[in-house]
Amino acid sequence: MIELETLTFPNGRPLRLGVVSDTHVPDRALELHPGLIPSLAAAQVDLILHSGDISTPAVLEALAEVAPVRAVRGNRDFAFLGKLPLVRAFQIGPRKLVLMHGHGGWLRYLLDKVEYIRHGYRLERYHDLLMETLPQADGVIFGHTHFVENVWKGGKLLFNAGSASMGSPVHPLPSFGVLSVAHDGQMQAEVTALTGLRREGRKWVDL
Repeated sequence: MIELETLTFPNGRPLRLGVVSDTHVPDRALELHPGLIPSLAAAQVDLILHSGDISTPAVLEALAEVAPVRAVRGNRDFAFLGKLPLVRAFQIGPRKLVLMHGHGGWLRYLLDKVEYIRHGYRLERYHDLLMETLPQADGVIFGHTHFVENVWKGGKLLFNAGSASMGSPVHPLPSFGVLSVAHDGQMQAEVTALTGLRREGRKWVDL
């Protein structure tokens, strides 16, 4: 059973959630994109949600300097085995949100790898897993694919802020998201690209 954590609204205004995923430090980048922490601070987020493939606890410590952090375990998060759950759920006013990485179990992950090589990325491959984890949820925040998604399907928000350390063929820049939830349940999600630098190997260098 997934435990539901209730989040409160700060000073009567909408709750602003920073959404970060697939930081991959240090396996794919030696450090966080230098623009990520200042950008989250500038966005005045109240809480940061990390949807997995964190890779090292230092990432969560850095994010916690901006706002409290809730995180889930991704397929590369061996350092967090037994320390982070695969799924978290939140009640925010009338809305229920689920935070997950989106890879499923190892068999599902390996089968999807084959499908990705053969057919490329398709959101539909992940749809059932996202929807079945907590069917009564109003929104699912996920990662894993590195592809940005900000869509409504069947009355539910599917939100993937992309990778904060690398882009995708469609969205080549790393990115993060902000999800705002109001008292009346209105949700507004946006994705911001992290510009000015590119990865050369595992290092960030100027464009």
